[in-house]
Amino acid sequence: MTPAELSRAVLSTVRRAVAADELRVTVPDRISVQRPPRPGCGDYATNVALQLAGAAGCPPREVAEVLRKRLATEPGIAQVVIAGPGFLNITLDTAAYGDVVRKVLERGAAYGHGDSLAGTNVTPVHDGEPRAAVTAEALERLLRSCGANTGAEGPAEPAPPEPVSVRPAGATAAQLCELLGPDAARWALLRPPADDAPSLDPAVLLSQRSGNPLFRVRYAHARSRALLRNAHDLGIEPSSDASDGTFHHPAETDLLGLIADYPRVVETAARHRAPDRVARHLERLADAFLRFHDECPPLPRGDEKPLAAHRVRLSLAEATGTVLAGGLDLLGISAPEHL
Repeated sequence: MTPAELSRAVLSTVRRAVAADELRVTVPDRISVQRPPRPGCGDYATNVALQLAGAAGCPPREVAEVLRKRLATEPGIAQVVIAGPGFLNITLDTAAYGDVVRKVLERGAAYGHGDSLAGTNVTPVHDGEPRAAVTAEALERLLRSCGANTGAEGPAEPAPPEPVSVRPAGATAAQLCELLGPDAARWALLRPPADDAPSLDPAVLLSQRSGNPLFRVRYAHARSRALLRNAHDLGIEPSSDASDGTFHHPAETDLLGLIADYPRVVETAARHRAPDRVARHLERLADAFLRFHDECPPLPRGDEKPLAAHRVRLSLAEATGTVLAGGLDLLGISAPEHL
């Protein structure tokens, strides 16, 4: 179950509660769910009860209890707990995580793409300044991935030129690429939020160490591909079949949550013209994968025999690599299989 699917399930729950006269409110057009800020608070959280409480004329926790009872019966949801003033903390059924992996493997590079902006005509424009040009190119790819038309057909909504200049002052795109290489230059210009000046320190951007976020992202992708090659040599193939087991370890579920959240991040980045959101999500995904790799080894160690758990974890590693490569591609950055 992806965040978009969970949002629809929560929205359906509100509709059913209103139809049963358990709540007297206007059903909202959309409901958001987000990853909770702290571990132990479920897989996702929503503040829909707090949003509806005023119109419902009752305390948020009463609204939350009405929704909790109904939401807990939805397929793919294992538990719903009311927290604080009325937040709903939702834990997914472990089988639902297998569905996420299967969707990634089925869709491949197209995972995270959709049609949420279909019918929208947008033409990103820029003033020739390097950061503005790179941002406009990334935005065009993000908008197309969400179904928007970025061509000249129909009236267009121009995106404003990026006003932030880069350092060193006066550097051209060609000079930045010569200094940093095209991938590091793009990352340096796209990763910071629009209001933050990018850092163009080659000592950081070209470092092959964990302190370099781009290196961590590309290393995690390359490591996922190396795992698949090594597994093939050992005669072990990945499997997302539920009969081979499900995901239980926190390192697994944290990683799966970030994979499931990727389509929402892509859509949000496109809507808000903010490719930096994709870059930072890829960082979190890479860090979660490296933790998973250490705590839940996808390959047997020592004399250990291959288990069903290894096949399932390999499918998760393959899905992670697919998402990392797809996200880098949206930013115009290569994802090498060897580093």
